Amino acid sequence: MSDTPLLKVEDLRVTFAIRPRNAWPWTPSKDLHAVGGVSFELEKGETLGIVGESGSGKSTVARAIINTIPSSGGRVMWKGEDLLQMSKENRRQHRQAAQMVFQDPLAALNPRMKVGEIIAEPLITHAPDTSKAEVRRRVGELMERVGLLPNQVNRYPHEFSGGQCQRIGIARALILNPELVICDEPVSALDVSVQAQVINLLSELQRDLGLSLIFIAHDLSVVKHISDRILVMYLGNVMEMADADTLIDNPVHPYTRSLVQAVPIPDPVVELARKHPVLEGDLPSPLSPPSGCVFRTRCPVAQPSCAQGRPIMQQIAPGHTSACPITAQERIAEALR
Repeated sequence: MSDTPLLKVEDLRVTFAIRPRNAWPWTPSKDLHAVGGVSFELEKGETLGIVGESGSGKSTVARAIINTIPSSGGRVMWKGEDLLQMSKENRRQHRQAAQMVFQDPLAALNPRMKVGEIIAEPLITHAPDTSKAEVRRRVGELMERVGLLPNQVNRYPHEFSGGQCQRIGIARALILNPELVICDEPVSALDVSVQAQVINLLSELQRDLGLSLIFIAHDLSVVKHISDRILVMYLGNVMEMADADTLIDNPVHPYTRSLVQAVPIPDPVVELARKHPVLEGDLPSPLSPPSGCVFRTRCPVAQPSCAQGRPIMQQIAPGHTSACPITAQERIAEALR
């Protein structure tokens, strides 16, 4: 790995000003803290999985990285250069180098455009001098690579299944030869068998093209299959980060443990014998997050000290960090025995 990572996110924050519906114009807005300080690095050719409940800020982080929504603080470094300080031309180049695959495959495609036009649109936008023959060649080549027939180029999105539409979205993301592809829950709307096909396709494309991936999902078993490292988020904050095998087999943070325990085992006898502890309470509102540790209102090991100050990430082992000081100290003590 090089000394400078492909992507480095430092204390990224995203806050939205929210005014109640039907409020008077002079009613003060409230701050919704969607992302409360996320930091990580991504190396070239690596896959980082991001997991967490709905509302944990996963998609907001992805959109802040590619600058489709403004960040409120922190830095997003692309090959050592701060994206927020980039010139307009350099930021345009970054948009070519970092592409996105969205959650709803059909909604992400323009229903009035043919498949060939959808896939070719980024290339025509960013490289308008490309000849029509070269555009057709690139579109046909990518359609074959993602498992579509080139003779389907003149069909419309509604004529394809959900899995095929996601393949179209992947081809559109790849036509500019990006270095980073952010997959925002790309398989959550698909059948299980189709999910496996899309995951395998992404893994194959990453290996062949040397892509870096950020893979966002709810399903830990899916994320483990494709990811090198996994980052766990809760209410806009990072709870734990480690390589995929370590995080699944040896989770430290209580929230990570609850996610791992919720993953079903494909053996009915073992699955029926397992205990499935359920987190009590609901996800707090990001408009008024709890003081201190944001997970403390649902944490089974919470102590009064958890309400005093936001916890910092502590290293459990090389490459393994957790934001729970209680379990971190216990795990470190076990390692020293």
